[in-house]
Amino acid sequence: MNDVFSVLSDPTRRSIIEQLSKGERSVQELAQPFDMSLPAISKHLKVLENAGLVTHRKEGRYRYYSIKPDSMDDACEWMETLKQLWSKFGGMFGCSKNTKQ
Repeated sequence: MNDVFSVLSDPTRRSIIEQLSKGERSVQELAQPFDMSLPAISKHLKVLENAGLVTHRKEGRYRYYSIKPDSMDDACEWMETLKQLWSKFGGMFGCSKNTKQ
């Protein structure tokens, strides 16, 4: 779970995950919104793959990436537990939606 949070701390990788949430994409498609080289995007994809968040398939010269369906289960479960704890204490740390500032 620590790997997931560490990997997703990078805004480029979060953006890649957002793109993949809409379906399978090639490396070239994933690279389009960024001002970086294909090798740089490939490094980000390798980090995501090593953390178990994405998978790929190869078709000819091209690689197509997709999200691994259950890859975030542990992290989501942990965050849900924290959400319940915060709610129990009335929005501890100022994280409650009902807290007016």
